[in-house]
Formats: sequence, structure tokens, C-alpha cells
Amino acid sequence: MVATRASTMARTRRVLHLLTLCILSSKITSSSASASSGITDAFVDCLSAHIPPRLLQTPDTLNYSAQLLSTVRNLRYALPGTPTPVAIVAATEAAHVQATVRCGRRHGVRVRTRSGGHDYEGLSYASLRRDERFAVLDLGELRAIRVDAERAEAWAESGATVGELYYAVGAASRTLGIPASSCPTVGLGGHISGGGFGSLSRRYGLAADNVLDAVVVDADGRLLNRSTMGEDLFWAIRGGGGESFGVVLSWKLKLGRVPETVTVFSIPRSRNQSAVDLIAKWQEISSDLPSDLYLRVLVQNQRADFVAPFLGRCSRLVDTMGDHFPELGMTQTDCQEMSWVQSTVFFTFFTADLPLEQLLDRGKPEYYLKVKSDHVQESIPGHVWESIWEAWLEKPEAALLMLDPYGGRMDSISPSATPFPHRKGNLYQLQYYSFWCENGTAALEKRMSWVRGLYKDMEPYVSKNPRAVYVNSQLQGPGPGDE
Repeated sequence: MVATRASTMARTRRVLHLLTLCILSSKITSSSASASSGITDAFVDCLSAHIPPRLLQTPDTLNYSAQLLSTVRNLRYALPGTPTPVAIVAATEAAHVQATVRCGRRHGVRVRTRSGGHDYEGLSYASLRRDERFAVLDLGELRAIRVDAERAEAWAESGATVGELYYAVGAASRTLGIPASSCPTVGLGGHISGGGFGSLSRRYGLAADNVLDAVVVDADGRLLNRSTMGEDLFWAIRGGGGESFGVVLSWKLKLGRVPETVTVFSIPRSRNQSAVDLIAKWQEISSDLPSDLYLRVLVQNQRADFVAPFLGRCSRLVDTMGDHFPELGMTQTDCQEMSWVQSTVFFTFFTADLPLEQLLDRGKPEYYLKVKSDHVQESIPGHVWESIWEAWLEKPEAALLMLDPYGGRMDSISPSATPFPHRKGNLYQLQYYSFWCENGTAALEKRMSWVRGLYKDMEPYVSKNPRAVYVNSQLQGPGPGDE
């Protein structure tokens, strides 16, 4: 199963894809341009010999643009000037993937794999280098999911989204769940290959920690499973990030037990309701809370929202919050009880009124996006949060801050167990999440400057040497207005 290639910044994110990189000279003479065109033609001819015409798009074909933009969730990468691929292969079977890998390697064309979900920095369908020849291997049609409720296992193809997996698991059993993203439009391939963090991670670890087997096309075009790929490659694809060791077509996942009824809440607190003090307290206790409780903080529009799913009934949650975080003032009236799969809808959309089918909606790109992330290892002092609020969060272009707790099962897994190293010692992950709808360079630069500025100011308070980042939250990309 793929890898969206939330990559390069993305945490080693180099697992799936195929390492068939071609390095071009940055000085292109007219004769080298001609040679490049010849290589591209030879590559496309190679693909044409193995890929049905309806599944192969080039800039000269009618459906090229539609196919390229079909999974672009960030409008920054739909702007003029964004590097585009020499070909797009919409694979519907393993043989199409094998042929694309072999042709790319034979003719020196890099292959970028996308799962069909969102990609913060567009690295699964664009390039950081404008002189790079690359093709897109689109796995969006490889999206089958098979759930075996009796064995508490599932096989899921990389082109499926997290929402589609949640929906399938919920349809098969009310007492099974899977740790994965809170965003249903994330493609499974890239998500799992980068680790796969989500609201069940404090109970069951990452999605990658629950991979039992996988089907991979390696750089030689061979189709491998766990027993034939070897444990080193199996280790690498579970958190190493997209585009390094092969194209993962499908994953065998271990499902976790959840109660028939879980509880959720969302409690807003404004700045004049001690939001800063509550955030400071949250930092001290969130990673040490019982692993059944995942308490996230969203900071935006002069308030902090404390949002949580809990694997249990309301009465036990009220007691837990009273014991560990009485300052928040959570009461029984804040509770909503529901099934685990319904809680995934709530955790994304902040309402329990939407149908489960909302999980199946892949959505359309309607906004521009810039995201950065950090890991916090020591509580940030309250006075620093006050200054952050005054300097950055009161600006009209201020974006969303997302604080996601670690701890629980995450702490008990060795940093060397998978390529995902952010285990014990990290209190929480911090994301700077800016999205906007205004067109134009002025709006783009204003939003990008906000993210870059706050990110720079946070440097003294986050992980160091290196400044660590979750591989599925890119730091930069090839789009206009970026670093």
C-alpha cells in the first residue's frame, strides 16, 4: 500500500516508492533537453507496452489534468508553476505497479506514489526540483478492504482512505477499532508508511505498530510479502516514510478491542476563561493520563477547545477527569456516548449528527494549506503561551494550533522497534495548521509568513538536535510561496 509520500520532511518518509531516482544536470543545454525528451518518450513507450491506454495519462492526453488534480487537497499545488509529471499511471492491479517501477528504473524517471488521500506538501505528485523528470503512480483505485472480525484483522489496500477503513471496521464489528488518523481523507499507504498516529495511539500504538504483513513491489519490480521481503525491509516500511524502499500495495493490520460504547466531549475555553492556564496544566498531565483517554487541544480564534474520545462510559470519564484534570471543569453534561466508529466522525467534524457515510467522502480541494509540526519534550511555560497568544494568535491571519498527546502505549514501544523514533520522552506533537480560501499572492504570503514566523519563535521550546518532525507532516514543499 502506497505511500502518499508525506515524506522528505516527512520522517524518513521514504518507504514506499521506489528509489529509482534520476539526477539531472541543473544546467540544461539544448542538446540535453533533446536527450531528456528522448528519455521521456522511451519511458512512455515502455509504459504503453504494459499499461492499458485508459490508465496511462500524459500531458498530451485528454484526461491528464483531471487525473493529476483528482486528489490534490492543497490548492497551492494546483497553481501555475508547480512541476508536473511526464506521465500518470492509475494502477488497478499489481502488474501495473511492477511495470511502472521497472520502466522508471530502466529509463531514469523517478516514480512518485500517491495513495489518493491528502498530502500536505504535494510530494506524492509534484517535485522539489523543476528539472526533475518524474511520473506519478496513482494507487487510488487499489482501495479494497477485507475485515476478519473473528481474527481481529484486516487487509487494506494503500489507495483506501482512513475513513474507508474506519467505516469497514465499524460495519464488521462494534467492538473493534484501529489506531489511525483523525482525518478520514488521509490515504492509508502514506499514512501507515510514515507511522500512522491517531486517537487510539495511546492505547494501541501507531498504525505501523499494528502491521502484521504487507505486499510490496520493490525497486526491481518484484512482488513481495513479509516472508519474502525479509525483516529489514518489513521494518523499514513501517514508519520510514513514503518513497524509499518500494511501493506498498496492501497492509495486513491487527485490530484493537474497543468497548461497545465510548464517550466523547468537546469543551471550549476562551482566553478570559483561563485557557492559557489550562493549556499549561494539560502539558503536565496529558501524556500520563490513562491510555483509554486521548485529550487533544485545538487553539484558534481566541479560544482553546479540549476534545477527547474515551474508551468507556461517561461516568468513568467524569471520574477520570476529576482525578487528573479538575481545572477543566468537565461534567456529565459534556458527555456524548456512541459507538467507536461514530466517535471517529465526531472527532473529525465535532458533531455526532452526521451519518457514518461521511467517512467515505474523499472531498474536493477548497482551500490552500500550509502545515508544520514539532515535538515538545518539556512543558512550555505559561508566560511563553501568553506571549505566543499576544504576538501570533491575535493576528487576523492566525491559524490553528493542534496539540496531540503522546504517552500510554507509545511510551512502552522501543524507538528502534520501527523507523518512527518519537516515543518515550515526547509529551506531545504540535502542529501549525494554516488554511485559507483567498486567492492571490498577498494572501498566500501573509499566511505562509505567519506559519514561518511562529515556527521560528517556537524553536527554543521544542525538540532539538535534531528538531524532530512527524514524517507525515511535511516542513516544506515545491509550491509557490514556500521556503
